[in-house]
Amino acid sequence: MPTRTDPTPTAHRAVHSSPLPGWLAVVSVAMGIFVIVTAEILPIGLLTSIGSTFGVSDGIAGLTMTMPGVLAAVSAPTVTVAVGRLDRRMLLCGLILLLAAANIIAAAATSYPVLMASRALVGIVIGGFWSIGAGLAPRLVRPERVGVATAVIFSAVPLGSVFGVPAGTFIAQFGGWRTAFIVLGALTVVVLLALVAVLPPLPAAQPVRLAALVDLVRGRTGRTALILTVLIVTAHFGTYTYVSPFLQHVTGVGSVTPFLLVYGIAGVLGNFVAGTTVRLRLRATLIASAVALASATGLLPMLGTATIGAVVLLAVWGVAYGAVPVCSQSWFAASGTGPTEAASVLFTSSFQATIALGALLGGVVVDATSPSMLMVIGSGIALLVALLAARPTGLPRPVRQSPPVAGDAGRPTEASM
Repeated sequence: MPTRTDPTPTAHRAVHSSPLPGWLAVVSVAMGIFVIVTAEILPIGLLTSIGSTFGVSDGIAGLTMTMPGVLAAVSAPTVTVAVGRLDRRMLLCGLILLLAAANIIAAAATSYPVLMASRALVGIVIGGFWSIGAGLAPRLVRPERVGVATAVIFSAVPLGSVFGVPAGTFIAQFGGWRTAFIVLGALTVVVLLALVAVLPPLPAAQPVRLAALVDLVRGRTGRTALILTVLIVTAHFGTYTYVSPFLQHVTGVGSVTPFLLVYGIAGVLGNFVAGTTVRLRLRATLIASAVALASATGLLPMLGTATIGAVVLLAVWGVAYGAVPVCSQSWFAASGTGPTEAASVLFTSSFQATIALGALLGGVVVDATSPSMLMVIGSGIALLVALLAARPTGLPRPVRQSPPVAGDAGRPTEASM
């Protein structure tokens, strides 16, 4: 999340006097987020294979996406509040170790409940790591470089879609879906070693209190950010979770890897484009993103029956959704008056809870109707987001300037809406 440019408390000042160690620490945190994002959404490309292995439908297999979201939504505030002043270095390393174990358990799962238990562990890691790691840049680099460092950390999110998920589905084509989890588990161990080697001691300063989270939700701007986030993420993950069955059953392709790669690359583009526009035009950026997402999902049942149509629409979809996390987190950041970490926790919790909700609702719809009908419903929800975002309510009040996030996205001012 963006951080204020107030005088930084002692415990939050950059711990490195020379640039290189600090940047190595930033990269290690970004690597941690990369493997977390990859672990979270890896099943999207493996749903059909996982369902076949355990004899469950695509909708039931989609619960592998629901479980991490539910646990992450709960663990974001719970872990952050519970750990109090525990050294953040120890916490982050412990969470990455837990992620490695979760991936190995998934690879060795002999039943669907065991696989779901591994996904629950992934959810705990997501909530805890994101809530702490996302705001570490000011403690790792010099003040004038905080914006760039924050952008590096958040760039790991779209990169997980670009490289992580397509690579996982590619590996699964030759070695099975279990091999994809084994490789990810090994990569997670490498990330753990990197964190241990380069991350400095990070003693906690001001712990997050539940009261700060409640105050954030009570505010009009915070409520608006919450509603828009829930709707747009539901529209996306309710449909994208089942994009592999759509491509296989409707488009009729054998391999979904190239399609997911196109989507991921487009997502990186959307992330950085939104990063350059959100500071000046947050509302317009979110509206454009919602309309583009609605157009892509709504047209897929008609134009996605042909390979070229599916590729083009997935590219549009990727650009559209790439802007969503930047817009959502910027709106939350502008709504807080308490500790910055409180906005980060609420953003993480609401985002992850809605990933779970979207995947769950999408599974119900796809089992009851078809992947095509699911796309149409998702399109309607995205259009609703555009309409609600266009209303002049819930405007963030003017706030102090802050370092950029993911392509120079900082706290928006009231005029930027």
